[in-house]
Amino acid sequence: MKREEILREMKKSGVKFLRLQFTDILGINKNVEVPPKQFEKALDGEIMFDGSSIEGFARIEESDMVLVPDLSTFMIFPWEEKSGKVARLICDIYTPDGKPFGGCTRTALKNIVNKAEKAGYRPMAGTEMEFFLFQTDETGNPTTITHDDASYFDMTPVDKGEEARRAMINVLENMGFEVEAGHHEVARGQHEIDFKYDEFLKTADNICTLKIIVRKIAQDFGLHATFMPKPVYGINGSGMHTHQSLFRGENNVFFDPKGEYQLSKIALYYIGGLIEHTQDMCAITNPLINSYKRLVPGYEAPTHVAWAEKNRSPLIRVPARRGKGTRVEFRMPDPSCNPYLALAVMLAAGLDGIENRRMPPPPVNKNIYKMSLRERRRYRIGELPASLREALDRFEKSRLMKEALGEHIHYHFLDAKRQEWHNYIGFVHPWEIRNYLGTY
Repeated sequence: MKREEILREMKKSGVKFLRLQFTDILGINKNVEVPPKQFEKALDGEIMFDGSSIEGFARIEESDMVLVPDLSTFMIFPWEEKSGKVARLICDIYTPDGKPFGGCTRTALKNIVNKAEKAGYRPMAGTEMEFFLFQTDETGNPTTITHDDASYFDMTPVDKGEEARRAMINVLENMGFEVEAGHHEVARGQHEIDFKYDEFLKTADNICTLKIIVRKIAQDFGLHATFMPKPVYGINGSGMHTHQSLFRGENNVFFDPKGEYQLSKIALYYIGGLIEHTQDMCAITNPLINSYKRLVPGYEAPTHVAWAEKNRSPLIRVPARRGKGTRVEFRMPDPSCNPYLALAVMLAAGLDGIENRRMPPPPVNKNIYKMSLRERRRYRIGELPASLREALDRFEKSRLMKEALGEHIHYHFLDAKRQEWHNYIGFVHPWEIRNYLGTY
């Protein structure tokens, strides 16, 4: 929609507030909300905000930031608040002199997509978004008490989150999403919603929107939705498996009917790039201390760096479908990540593989979880970082990560996450009290 069309639509629909939405370096959705008298200024990219108040954005002496909306992201939320209808636009962040801001995570992804397009590729991605629904306490604060005893693909009455999940899907479809599936996941209280693959930037925008919708509808049902990777010990955590492919026009360049595994050399190089840089990008795709409590053996999450055609234990899987649906499934990311940064580093790694013709090792079609250390070495299978600290050490030294994200995001992400780690290791945890207090 063009500027004038958006203004007419908001007036016709009775929109009372327009959210100018953006995402900070840590992946938290933020917004500046304006009333009708400011709609024209907002659409013209004239709304400013204080960047020094946002994690990793700017220092106080250079705090003014400008929100420049992407008009293609205009949506009216299909519910009415007490104050009236609300619309939203996703924005890129600029400096007052009209230059893209180095800390804008959406711009970071756009830069990598532009690089792919200059090489003749149209990158496409789709994600499987997992999350938990928990009960709240009497004061409305979230608990880790689930409201069902269901498991994979169960139905009502065992799956008590079914109605909430259906309501989420209805809202998403009303907002233009093409939802492919929604179902209960393996763990109690765990759910998944999958929407159709799209261009990388649109997919990242959709992830941000989905998080807002899921949390809002869960709240309507008296529940709390969380995208925390591993909220409960002893059960599966939540992942964000990311399916990736490259197109030229309508042709999927990952498919080659005469190639080994019916994969093109480009697909194999892309896999080789992901394998080469997996440990370097892990801090971005799995950015929380809690993320590494999901990446442990026994709960279907990857723990080693390998790829396969047929089994789900490796990091990278190539689903069986060929032709236009040929794709690579990267199983490491979790839904706490900043989707713009996560998709940016995955695409950058794949493109690096293509540029440098990084042929991956042979696929591992055995259960990696049951392989011995000697077997893993024979197959050249590496390990994922065991903690956020290990991941940050790899991220800090990676030339590709700094190039892909830019110095501003690389520095400020690293700084924020180092501080998070220091806060964590200085805290005395209940596990330590339970295991040490009476013994020592």
